[in-house]
Amino acid sequence: MEKNCFGNDFFNLYNHGFIRVAVCIPEVKVAACAFNGAATIEMASQAAGNRAIMALFPELGLCGYSCEDLLQQEALLEGVLTALKEILAASRNINLIMVVGAPLVVDHALFNCAVVIYMGRILGVAVKSYPPNYWEFYEGRHFRGASHLLRTTIDLCGQTDIPIGADLIFSVENIKNFSFYIESCEDLWVPVPPSSLAVLAGATVIGNISASNVTLGKSRDRHDLARVQSARGHCAYLYAAAGPGESSTDLAWDGQAMVYENGGLLAESARFGLTPQTIYAELDLDGLAGERIRQNSFSDNAYAFKERIALFRKISFAVSAMRGRLLLTRDWPRFPYIPKEAGKRDEYCFEAYNIQVHALAKRLKFSKIFNLVIGVSGGLDSCHALIVAARTMDLLGLPRQNIKAYTMPGFATSDRTYRNARRLMEAIGAEANEIDIKPSCRQMMKDIKHHQTLDIPVYDKTFENIQAGERASHLFRLANLRQGLVVGTGDLSELAQGWCTYGVGDHMSHYNVNASIPKTFIQYLIRWVADTNQFNREIGEILYDILATEISPELIPGMDDAGPFQKTEEIIGPYELQDFNLYYTLRHGLRPTKIAFLSYCAWRDNNRGDWSQLPEAKRRAYTIGEIKHWLQVFLLNFFQVSQYKRSCVPNGPKVSSGGSLSPRGDYRAPSDSEAAVWLACAATIPDRDTEDDEAVQ
Repeated sequence: MEKNCFGNDFFNLYNHGFIRVAVCIPEVKVAACAFNGAATIEMASQAAGNRAIMALFPELGLCGYSCEDLLQQEALLEGVLTALKEILAASRNINLIMVVGAPLVVDHALFNCAVVIYMGRILGVAVKSYPPNYWEFYEGRHFRGASHLLRTTIDLCGQTDIPIGADLIFSVENIKNFSFYIESCEDLWVPVPPSSLAVLAGATVIGNISASNVTLGKSRDRHDLARVQSARGHCAYLYAAAGPGESSTDLAWDGQAMVYENGGLLAESARFGLTPQTIYAELDLDGLAGERIRQNSFSDNAYAFKERIALFRKISFAVSAMRGRLLLTRDWPRFPYIPKEAGKRDEYCFEAYNIQVHALAKRLKFSKIFNLVIGVSGGLDSCHALIVAARTMDLLGLPRQNIKAYTMPGFATSDRTYRNARRLMEAIGAEANEIDIKPSCRQMMKDIKHHQTLDIPVYDKTFENIQAGERASHLFRLANLRQGLVVGTGDLSELAQGWCTYGVGDHMSHYNVNASIPKTFIQYLIRWVADTNQFNREIGEILYDILATEISPELIPGMDDAGPFQKTEEIIGPYELQDFNLYYTLRHGLRPTKIAFLSYCAWRDNNRGDWSQLPEAKRRAYTIGEIKHWLQVFLLNFFQVSQYKRSCVPNGPKVSSGGSLSPRGDYRAPSDSEAAVWLACAATIPDRDTEDDEAVQ
């Protein structure tokens, strides 16, 4: 067995803090231990063949949960031990941690146990803490709880000194952050489940071997309990309930299996099946550990229970490496800021608009200013800010004419953006104005003796920033003149890479409603407004045209058949990729290699996965080389080039849990830090994938 290394294959999920797990629901025959043991071996072999490292089986699965008083028969208990020995023998050739349910006698008492096995060795025996004895449950008739154990180790199946109890945490030495704890059925339903303390003691994965007969509504209760437990514990929660074959004398069984991670459902079985089922999930162990680090209240809570969690025993062992290519089968979201569920997307859009609108309304009411001044370019960001401004006026019961909207064409303004800016201002009901900034820009160039005034075309940064500066200067002076407040339009994506002119333009305003919304979410919000006809059909048509317009700062003159001379995404990268990079850098703090692996799993094939209703024509795929290149661009811009711009941004509301870049809110960083460590990590990402090359050939 190798220690601390699973090889260097970039395209293997085990090298990026993930593991693959299985939850198995076999067919059982009540009291037929040999049959049940053989079924367990078969499903374990299949799980190992699918390169899972851990498999969970239901409660008392070697004999059947519904044995009732048969559990007091010596022949049955001996049959369980015989089946367990067969599983142990077979497991020597199966690279899989197996968790199987069995009744075991210890010191003349019967205990409901989960036996943890790895390659011929019993690592430990986890004992149910709270056998229920109410309603249809009669476990108290047969079993004692873990607190009744008189010893901490047992001998079993020819192996000695095996840890036993409800205080065992199993730690895999050569898979970082992989520590698991096993509880059983009712343990999850008590006010303080044993797993609540186990996660504070370091367990990142909780397995629940359950039987859990089905009654109306119980499936939802199981979901709620597992979801909340995984969310509060920043852990993965694996749940296996008894399925086909259990006795229907007085009860029924639905064979529910599910896997939750940090409050999100990763996998679920079909219920009421007549055949065995196995579900698989890939757990982000690094992500879970990172959540615990960032949420400092987690460690504070652990400190409050330090005496209790110090009682847990740790069982350490190593596993054999999983070699070769193994990508995620988990549908990793391309757009992490946008939920893939339609209902949740609608909810997010509703909340986003209301957060922005109510924040802007508060600022207006506090300042006793009821006019808004906004520059409208005909692009995405100013379009969205204008919509927010309109809703704010509606909320405050003020006329939309209080929005003093200005389009300010410059040297490179296209006919399309100019036309859309004019149309949108008028259709929304704002006071539509126009100021040609070219004369004032020429005056500025003349004053500073810029080469452009000598009829020499020099389209340098000075030329670009003069236009941004003139627009900002006009807006702020108009705000003085019109007793208004300048609404900012710059978004989170631009701020992340410093794609704004310091102190002017999109960087500066009196209040920036878009400050924490990334470009991809703004695009979706605008599309949602149009799709759901939030205003009217005319405005919807304008919004669709804005969405179809090439993103450009429109500061350097020149057009070709493919659009404007300046194409933002050719300079700083595709926003969909860079927003992906931003989310996992800002919200999760992932290392660049893992971000690239996730990006490749999400973006390598545009024919698979969820597209959040993005039109088919806009669905793109990226090679690992493209992902690496744009990630390197992002890392340099984010960590080294542009922090000084983020250290002095205007006020604006935090909208997404994905984070903001305000130094007063989510993100504080030095303006003169280096990007060397991130770039060095990114340099190890491969430039190409040989399997992609073969597919192309």
